[in-house]
Amino acid sequence: MSVRRMQPDDYPMVAERVDAWSGGRFLGVALPRSFLQHFADTSLLLLEDTQPVGVLVGFRSQTSAEIAYIHYVSISRACRRRGLGRTLFSHFFDLAGSMGCTEVHSIASPVSSSLIAFHRQIGFEVVDGGGFAHGIAVFADYAGPGQHRVLFRKRLAAVPTPTLAG
Repeated sequence: MSVRRMQPDDYPMVAERVDAWSGGRFLGVALPRSFLQHFADTSLLLLEDTQPVGVLVGFRSQTSAEIAYIHYVSISRACRRRGLGRTLFSHFFDLAGSMGCTEVHSIASPVSSSLIAFHRQIGFEVVDGGGFAHGIAVFADYAGPGQHRVLFRKRLAAVPTPTLAG
């Protein structure tokens, strides 16, 4: 397994793979080409040999520099339950920490019980959004009318500041 940063030229292959991994439900609006053009430095491609098996698109918040945000993650259906999501998230946590971020945020639909469980397993906490749906705290209408979302936050360990001589 290897992880590398995505490049804008990866977009056609990523879109095709994510479409296949999602059973043909890929929505370009969720992962437009512009994300790889503008967030390539913080978006990751997981390879098994030379074949893509996972993607993570994330970025540092432009309004809160201490926060990094995971926008999109997808893993090949054939490769799930092997720790690949954990690998991608771990690499992103390291990347975010190296940029000075102290928190990582992510969201999920309240009906995505497996995704909610995954976030909790890797140390995310659910942020109280003032609403409640499907047995969990949500931000009502977060993604549009009737589109409630669970907001997750993971605090990163402090990255020591190097001491410079002189």
